[in-house]
Amino acid sequence: MKKDTTFSVRIASSDLDTIRKKAKQAHLSQSDYVTRCCLGRQVVVIEDLKEVAKQLRAIGGNLNQLIMLANMGRISVANLDGMTQELAEISATLREIQERGRWRR
Repeated sequence: MKKDTTFSVRIASSDLDTIRKKAKQAHLSQSDYVTRCCLGRQVVVIEDLKEVAKQLRAIGGNLNQLIMLANMGRISVANLDGMTQELAEISATLREIQERGRWRR
């Protein structure tokens, strides 16, 4: 949406500092952060997403190794139940986090 209007408010400097910190933590501009908060949209900040990405890369690497071994004919059957369960849990958690941001829209 095009931002075509300015809106000014007077607030305490400590409140402005808090808004700046929270906007930075949410990786949003101050304008986007304040707009989302005022319109009742939930701002979801996900900490340590690097660890989730690391685990997904590890699972992908393991899956790739299994596919290579299968293509070479070195294995014919692999038990992927554990990997499937972990991926389902990660997917469900990420979906839940994504849905939290939609509750109040």
